[in-house]
Amino acid sequence: MSSYRQRHRIPDLGVGVGFRQPHHAKVLGDVPAMDWFEVIGDNYLLEPPIAMQKLEKLRASYRVVPHGVSMSIGSTDPLDRDYLTRLKKLLRRIEPPWCSDHLCWSGVSDVVVNDLLPLPYTKEAIDHVVARVRQVQDFLEVPFALENVSSYLTYTSSAMPEWDFLGEIAERADCGILFDCNNIYVSAKNHGFDPDAYVDAIPVDRVVQIHLAGHTDKGSYLLDTHSDHVKDEVWALYRRTLARVGPTSTLIEWDTDIPEWDVLVAEADKARAVRAEVLR
Repeated sequence: MSSYRQRHRIPDLGVGVGFRQPHHAKVLGDVPAMDWFEVIGDNYLLEPPIAMQKLEKLRASYRVVPHGVSMSIGSTDPLDRDYLTRLKKLLRRIEPPWCSDHLCWSGVSDVVVNDLLPLPYTKEAIDHVVARVRQVQDFLEVPFALENVSSYLTYTSSAMPEWDFLGEIAERADCGILFDCNNIYVSAKNHGFDPDAYVDAIPVDRVVQIHLAGHTDKGSYLLDTHSDHVKDEVWALYRRTLARVGPTSTLIEWDTDIPEWDVLVAEADKARAVRAEVLR
């Protein structure tokens, strides 16, 4: 059987950045060179007029891919059909090649913790998530990718490493993977596993997108803050990932302490240089 990317005609969009408020005027006014943009899809589900006007203008000049933060695919609560219906409407409006959310849970029984919490790495959790991902992807009618999250706790019930957990879910649910190199490095340092082993184990034909971001060293742990330049160790993981997966759409995430546009562009240019070096 052909790979997930081949079957769904997943393109390599090049290197993009997030569409964030401090850069809206610059991007929409000057239309600077950038391969593509990622938007937080949740911000548009209620169709706020000003936000939708900006999104339509962005879409007129660039490829746009929505990324979600609140689907809570791992929760035991029923899937939110209203949320999915609104998301599907957004997808039809901007026609992205895929959409994504996180492999996590963020609440249960109407209690929302406003965080991306990891799941126990068990067969039972795999069965649960696989069934839900199949429903989501079938309903949305757009390729759907799950992102590995950064984590700060583990479960005593876990029976396998995270990479086996993510890989089996992607294979059984027949979905894509949004491979976050920074999250891998953060979790590896927090929990003491080898980040290279994670990269080497992932099913390469499932990876539809890569995230790069900065993190903050808190001394006893690393915190995924998206507030700084990508660290050298994460660039090294990116090189290793590209060598395995080949040309894959890459996004620079910089969501707090957002810099001037030219600084963000320079970080995207660095990713392009790494791509050219590895893929030549």
